[in-house]
Amino acid sequence: MSDTAQFKKLALIGIGLIGSSIARGVRQKGLAEEIVCSARTHDTRRVAMELGVVDHAYEHSADAVKGADLVIFCTPVGTYGKIAEEIAPHLEKGALISDVGSVKKTVVDSIEPHIPEGVDFVAAHPVAGTEKSGPAAGFAELFQSRWCILTPSAKSRDEAVEKLSDFWAALGSNVETMDPKHHDLVLAITSHVPHLIAYNIVGTADDLEEVTQSEVIKYSAGGFRDFTRIAASDPTMWRDVFLHNKDAVLEMLGRFTEDLSALQRAIRWDDGDTLFQMFSRTRAIRRQIIDAGQETAETDFGRAPKGEGE
Repeated sequence: MSDTAQFKKLALIGIGLIGSSIARGVRQKGLAEEIVCSARTHDTRRVAMELGVVDHAYEHSADAVKGADLVIFCTPVGTYGKIAEEIAPHLEKGALISDVGSVKKTVVDSIEPHIPEGVDFVAAHPVAGTEKSGPAAGFAELFQSRWCILTPSAKSRDEAVEKLSDFWAALGSNVETMDPKHHDLVLAITSHVPHLIAYNIVGTADDLEEVTQSEVIKYSAGGFRDFTRIAASDPTMWRDVFLHNKDAVLEMLGRFTEDLSALQRAIRWDDGDTLFQMFSRTRAIRRQIIDAGQETAETDFGRAPKGEGE
């Protein structure tokens, strides 16, 4: 193995936005000598090969993992249990298994029982992405200065956690370790519920057909546009996220509903002080996110004027 390569063979189960971004980053940094993937459809495999994202593309996951010392699940979380069962007999002794799902407790529960002796498993969640999907959507810089949360279980060896942490750090991520259940609660409010709200608002607008086809689209820069970006995210992935983080999402939705009712009362009773206090508090949170380097303070969030950068 070369001096720079951390792994001899990386096998990506799924090669969409996240998988192809990992592959590009690994290729750019020289972190693996060989990169392979598995994908169900011929077109996906063909595109991945044509782009040079992987060295080989297989239809079946079991074929992809043979001889791999790092295997990363990059498919919707609802598929993990079946895939783990399928690949288990073919895993290389000493291999490290991980994933990129944005839900962690059910991921650990569905994968870990299938991991054979002599193979390590450490769940992970790179908190990065765009609304685009497919192997052509990936780019090596996707994880730069973004968080990657590792959620080791009681069975995860310290050496494996350290090895995976080094891998994500080499891709540019800031790495944090967290309990799987706590991760799901945190991500429910920072990611999952905002996506659910975005899907709902955009769906409501679409129900108003006579408006959606004219005024809503025309004046979308007023805030609706940012909801549509979130609501354009992969529907299969997000369906599985909500079904597999049900308890935390429902808990956060309950809190959100209570706070929304309080705002309704404030508007109904002309309670300007309550509204002002809420808006001041949330504005301060926005400033903290910018200061933490998780967003840009540029005008219009750094979007190029129409006609530029297209």
